[in-house]
Amino acid sequence: MIVVITEKAIAGNRIAGILSGGDLKEEMREGIPFWIFERANKQFAVVPLKGHIVELDFPPQYKHWLGTDLRKLNSAPIEYLPSEKRIVALLEKTAKGADSVIVATDADREGESIGVEALNFMKAVNPKLKAERAYFSAITPQDINEAFGKLAEVDYNLADSADARREIDLIWGAVLTRFLSLVSGRMGHEFLSIGRVQGPTLKIIVDREKERLAFSSKKYWVVKAIFEKEKKEFEAIHKKARLWAKEEAEAILKKKAPSGTVVKVESHKRGISRPIPFSTTGFLRAATLLGFSAGEAMSIAETLYMQGYISYPRTDNTAYPKTLNLKQILNELLKGEFAPLAEKILALGKLIPSFGKETKDHPPIHPVASAPKNKISEREWRIYELIVRNFLATLAEDAQVETTTVEIDLNSEPFIATGLVILSPGWKEFYPYIALKEVTLPKLQKGDVVLLKKLEMLEKETQPPTRYSQGALIKLMEQLGIGTKSTRHEIIKKLYLRNYISGIKSIEPHKIAFAIIAVLDKYSQKVVKPEMTSDLEKEMDFVAEGKKKKEEIVDGSRGALASILDELLQNKDKIGSELRTALRQDTILAKCTSCPGDLRIIKSRFGKRFLGCTNYPKCTTTYPLPQKGIISLGKEPCKECGKFTIAIKGTRYRFEMCIDPNCKTKDEWKAKAAAKKAEEAAALEAEKLSGKKTEAGIEAAKKPEAQAEKAIGKKVEIKPIKPQEKKAKPKAVKIKKEKGQ
Repeated sequence: MIVVITEKAIAGNRIAGILSGGDLKEEMREGIPFWIFERANKQFAVVPLKGHIVELDFPPQYKHWLGTDLRKLNSAPIEYLPSEKRIVALLEKTAKGADSVIVATDADREGESIGVEALNFMKAVNPKLKAERAYFSAITPQDINEAFGKLAEVDYNLADSADARREIDLIWGAVLTRFLSLVSGRMGHEFLSIGRVQGPTLKIIVDREKERLAFSSKKYWVVKAIFEKEKKEFEAIHKKARLWAKEEAEAILKKKAPSGTVVKVESHKRGISRPIPFSTTGFLRAATLLGFSAGEAMSIAETLYMQGYISYPRTDNTAYPKTLNLKQILNELLKGEFAPLAEKILALGKLIPSFGKETKDHPPIHPVASAPKNKISEREWRIYELIVRNFLATLAEDAQVETTTVEIDLNSEPFIATGLVILSPGWKEFYPYIALKEVTLPKLQKGDVVLLKKLEMLEKETQPPTRYSQGALIKLMEQLGIGTKSTRHEIIKKLYLRNYISGIKSIEPHKIAFAIIAVLDKYSQKVVKPEMTSDLEKEMDFVAEGKKKKEEIVDGSRGALASILDELLQNKDKIGSELRTALRQDTILAKCTSCPGDLRIIKSRFGKRFLGCTNYPKCTTTYPLPQKGIISLGKEPCKECGKFTIAIKGTRYRFEMCIDPNCKTKDEWKAKAAAKKAEEAAALEAEKLSGKKTEAGIEAAKKPEAQAEKAIGKKVEIKPIKPQEKKAKPKAVKIKKEKGQ
């Protein structure tokens, strides 16, 4: 029997279906599905994993944060422990009757490591097992059959490079996270995490915010004119686009005249280059512009890959390999929603794709099959459509436009009008995400007189540098060598989960992020400099190439961390004091409304948060707070009562409210809450009396209804609620807090 190991069940099912031609049998063992079939007179079993089935951890004596010497933790051994015991049991059982095993996990470092994990368990019970590797970039019949037709050897060096990263990240994450949490007193769920990639990434975000805070805006003025020719109006801007002196702008306004004269007309035709194929970074940048988080976009892309609709989504390549059959992909697209667009590309004749950087990596991300729109979710479709349209755009022609620049003399003041006409949309027809707006001008020639319809002066301000979007941050991380194509979106996700940052389209750091970066910048800059993590990435490349051993670079990283830890421990009291001060400041929201103290966010012993005065017990002023969402001070005081407002920001909501629960702005909220409470009470009372919904039961519940009417000031209609069935409690998920980068 030949055992095939796949990374996940969805991929395993599809691969088994392809290899068997659809003639397969699904079985269940240890609660894990697997598939059995015959191929070329040989019996196959496809066993799926759930990603990594082994977790890395320190021995039990190092798990206690309090009382564990961080220097000893840095040099502690690392254990590889099975995390999916049922899958391990299934692997061991199938290995006993197997002759060989084919690793068919994702064809990258992480996939190699995952495959070797499974292989190690199988060889432990059957050392004679022959191991081979199937490498593919798409789960299509052609790709899978080709991969299984030319099997390769398992790349243990590649697996070691992935494991080296896992070990290094565990060590650095555990030591640095414990240090910051212990000295700051932030333990439990609110611990402070940092790691070798988190640190430099967070610093990038904080440094940009510091630039914004330090930015001093400067006023400037723009003088705009509206001219008319042959009843067609058009806009022109004074040649000095920014006038830094208001007096100069006012002087231009005083030169207002009934008409101007065209003194120069220049037209140029130019092409707008089509986009290059999607690398992982390019894809994530495009997806975040559509409103997806980098993490969600990557997750959807992985699902589409395993379903056989797109190629492998983790790649640095931006040039299609010559072996990629572009026409075949277009013929696949003829079967679905994009048939009209695919026909237009095929009609061009010879296919000459755009290209960027060519690597020995997987091919760029592209569609491999036509996805049925009615069989995938709306968000999956949007990602699939983005990938299809990028692919089509890379095969289309450049867009052709004509730009026209017209200079108009208005009483000796020069004004510039600019027009743009699309001559040929080219790739823009296929990729509508980048807007190209036409600006048409009337036919103008040198010497033409144009009427002045309006002349105005606009006051503007210079703007601070923009915050990074997730896509822009990923691009910068790539340029600086921080993280990898497979991990960058995960690092950003961790910063969100730790509540260090917020915002999807633009990333805003919280006060705690400033505090962490401030102390690390002051006492150990290496932790937050990109060079440190970039150098380690190069070392891991050497492991993948077989030039260095895993143990060599892991031990080297322990030495670098030991030096950093010495610096931190020498200044632990100062670091702890500065962090605790910053953390206290982080909880202060506004000045107290009753005394000179401050109102800060406090959690009760029951876990409920509220605002309390720093002068307690002298001042007992408190205000209730919403229990979900990130809270910050509102932009303006309440228009009704004058007290301050708070802004609440969640994953998919944002609103502002007055802090005073007795403010008139809360009447509507109170009414809704009272009505809901009365409705629930009446329904429960009715059910209690009659055992089912009856008029008598509702009539007996008039008391809460009357109370609601009194609170609201109007009649409340009670609608009995159907009793809800008890939902099963979700199983607790154990989260490993030290294993992130």
